[in-house]
Amino acid sequence: PSNVQSGFEYDPETGTYNYYEKMGDRDFRPPTYMTFDEYLEYDSKKSLQEYWKQKTEADAMDQTKGFRPTLNVKGKAFDRIFGGNEISIVPQGSAELSFGINRSTRDNPVLPANQRSLTTFDFNQQIQLNVVGNIGTKMKLSFNYNTEATFDFENRMKLEYTIDEGSEDEIIQNIEAGNVALPLKGSLITGSQTLFGIKTELKFGRMYITSVLSQEKGERKEISVQGGAQIQKFEREASDYEENRHFFLSQFFRDTYETSLANLPVISSRATITKVEVWVSNVNSAFIDNRNIIGFMDLGEATNDNIYNNTLVFDANTTPTFDFPDNEANTLYPNLTGASTYDTAAIRGFVSSSQELEQIGYSNGIDFEKYENARLLKPNEFNLNAQLGYISLNSAMNADDILAVAFQYTLNGQVYQVGEFSTDGVPGQNALFVKLLRGTTINTQLPTWDLMMKNVYSLGAFNVSKEDFFFNLFYLNPATGVEIPFLPEGEPNGIPLVQVMNLDRLNNLNQDSPDGVFDFIEGVTIDSRTGRVFFPVLEPFGSHLRSKFTNPQLANKFAFDTLYVTTQQLAKQDAVKNRYRIKGQYASSTSSDISLNAMNVPQGSVVVTAGGATLTENVDYTVDYNLGRVKIINEGILTSGTPIKISLESQSLFNIQTKTLMGSRFDYKFNDDLNLGGTIMRLSERPLTRKVNIGDEPINNTIWGLDATYTKETPFITRALDKLPLYSTKAKSSITFEGEFAHIIPGNPGAI
Repeated sequence: PSNVQSGFEYDPETGTYNYYEKMGDRDFRPPTYMTFDEYLEYDSKKSLQEYWKQKTEADAMDQTKGFRPTLNVKGKAFDRIFGGNEISIVPQGSAELSFGINRSTRDNPVLPANQRSLTTFDFNQQIQLNVVGNIGTKMKLSFNYNTEATFDFENRMKLEYTIDEGSEDEIIQNIEAGNVALPLKGSLITGSQTLFGIKTELKFGRMYITSVLSQEKGERKEISVQGGAQIQKFEREASDYEENRHFFLSQFFRDTYETSLANLPVISSRATITKVEVWVSNVNSAFIDNRNIIGFMDLGEATNDNIYNNTLVFDANTTPTFDFPDNEANTLYPNLTGASTYDTAAIRGFVSSSQELEQIGYSNGIDFEKYENARLLKPNEFNLNAQLGYISLNSAMNADDILAVAFQYTLNGQVYQVGEFSTDGVPGQNALFVKLLRGTTINTQLPTWDLMMKNVYSLGAFNVSKEDFFFNLFYLNPATGVEIPFLPEGEPNGIPLVQVMNLDRLNNLNQDSPDGVFDFIEGVTIDSRTGRVFFPVLEPFGSHLRSKFTNPQLANKFAFDTLYVTTQQLAKQDAVKNRYRIKGQYASSTSSDISLNAMNVPQGSVVVTAGGATLTENVDYTVDYNLGRVKIINEGILTSGTPIKISLESQSLFNIQTKTLMGSRFDYKFNDDLNLGGTIMRLSERPLTRKVNIGDEPINNTIWGLDATYTKETPFITRALDKLPLYSTKAKSSITFEGEFAHIIPGNPGAI
C-alpha cells in the first residue's frame, strides 16, 4: 500500500542495519536487524532481482512502440553544427497524481458556526522522469528527476556537445554543461567529480586545454590507514562540547565529581547508583512504558546552597545523614505526600496539579514541570556511570524536551532514594514525583543548568583503541596567530594544556607522574565504545583554568567563563575567548574493509596510495561507491605495514555556503612518450555574513603547478629478465618518470 513506508537505517552504536516497515509514524512490523555481511548479501540478491526485472520489462517494451518524438530540421548549417538534422527525445518514467478532499468538523460551541467545518483540497504528486535527447550526433541531453529524492545531488542534468569521429583537428573537442567533472591525475593538485557548471575541451595542435567554471557541490576528505587500522584526525573547539546529552543525577554528584577523580586511576566516590529510571518527552506518542510525571527541581537536594526555592523548601534535618540526596533530605517530598496541608490527591491527579502547586507558591516551568505520558527510557537507550552519578543519553535532547529521573544509591552501607519509581505502588492514573534534570525552557540562572555536563567532547568515532590514539590541547595565540600547546603567560606558561586540565597526571604504568601523553582511562577520561572524552574537571576552560592564575587580570584574559554561564550558541560567538582547540587522532579496529564515512561517493573520486605510490582499482583495492567502503584486496600491502592514504570526494548533503571553482588544465604532448602539463585553479567561498568565527573563515585560494611525465617501453629489460634461470616473461617492460610542482596562493573574500 502507498501509506506503508520501508527502508534501512544504520545504527552506528550497534553497527547493524535496521529494516523498518511503517504505516505513518508507527511500526507496521517489528524491525529486522542485519549485520554488515547480511546486509551486503541482501543488497546483492535485491540488485540481481531488479536487474532481471528491468531486463524483462525492457524486452516487453521493445515489442511495443513507445512514445519517441522525433523532429527533422532542414538546413545545411544545422547539419554542419550538430552533425545531423534529426532531434530525438526518449522519455522514461512515471507520474502519479493524487487528488482528494479533506473535510474536518469540530462541534465546538466556542467557535462561530461558519468556522466549525473546514474543507481543503488535497493534491500530491510523485514524478520520476528520465529523459535522453539527441540533436544530431554531436549534442546529447541527459536528465533525471525524482520528486522523492532526499538530496539535491540525486537529481542530475547534463548537456554535452562532442565532435564526430574523424574530426580530431577541430578546435572545439567537447563542451559540457550541468553536472560535470574535472579529473586530474596529479597528487599535488586534485580535481573534482562533484561540479555543476560548464566544461570545455579545446585543442590547438599538440596543446589540449580543459577548462571549467562551476560550483563545487562536494567536499574532500582524506583517511589514513596503517596495518589495516584506520587512522583519522579530529579537531574540535572548546565550545563544541556535547550539549543536552550528559547529566548529573543531582547537585551532590556534581559537587563531588572532581574530588572523586582526584586520585586517578582510583575513583574515590563513596556512593554507588544501584537503580535508575529515566523519563523523557514522548515525541513519538508511544503507548508503552509511559506515565504522567511531575518533575521537581529541588527534590532530594540536601543543602541550602543547592535548593532554589528556600522559602518553600528547606533542610528538614541538620544531622549529617541529610548531607546526601534523599526524598527526606528536605521538606518538599514529605509535604507532597501528605505531611502538610498540600492536596496530594489533586496534585497526583494531574489535571489540576499546576493550579494546586501554583497556589502554594511553586512556579510552573521553574520549580516544577508536569508532562503527560512521558516515556520511560529502556536501559539500552542511555549509559549510567554508577560511581560518578551521571547518565549519558544515546540521542541528544531537543530544545523543548524534558528530562527527569528517579534513582537509588548506596552510601556507607545505607540505601537512599530520590524520586518515585514506576514500581513503587503509585496507581497508574496518578502522576509520579520525580527529580527534574532539565525543563522545557532553558534558563542558565537555574540550578538545572549546572546539571548538564559541559566537559564531554565527541570525537566522532566508535570503538577507539588506545594504540595510535593521540589527544592534545592548543591555544590560538592572538599575538602570533599560531596554535601553541600551552598558555603564553602566567603560572601555566610552559606547562602543556593537557596537563593543566588534569588529563595527563599518570605515566604508562599508572603512576602519579605526567609523561606528556593523554591518560587513557576507560570509563573515566574516555568512553572508547562511543568515542567520547570526559575531562576530570567540571569547567576545564573556565573556573578550573582561572584557579591556575594568581593574577586576576591574566585569569580574566584566558578563562573562557562564558562557555559555562551562557548557552553554547552564544559562547561560540565569543571570538575573543573561544581560542582553545582540541586536536588528535585515533585508530579504528584492524580490517581490510575500510569505511569512508560517506554514502553515494561519486564514481572515480576515490584515490588510494600506499607509501606514495598510487594503487590500481580492482587490482589492489575495490570500492563500493554506494555504501562508501574500500576493501584492500592486495594482502601484501596490509601485511607490509605501509601507510595507506585514501582521498575521496563525497556529495554534500546540505550546501549552505556557495563554493565556486574555476580553472584550466594544459597538456602539451610532444609525442607518445613525453607530456608536459600545467594546472591553475581557483576555489572561492561566499561568506554567509560579514562576521565570521576564527577558524571558519571562507577561502579564496589560487593554486598553480607544473608536471611532466615520460614513459618509454624498454624491451631489453624483458629480454634480460628472460635470461634469468627459472624465469620467463612476455610482458612488456617500461620506464616511467614523473615530476610535479605546485604553489598555493591563499586569500580571503573581499566581503570580509
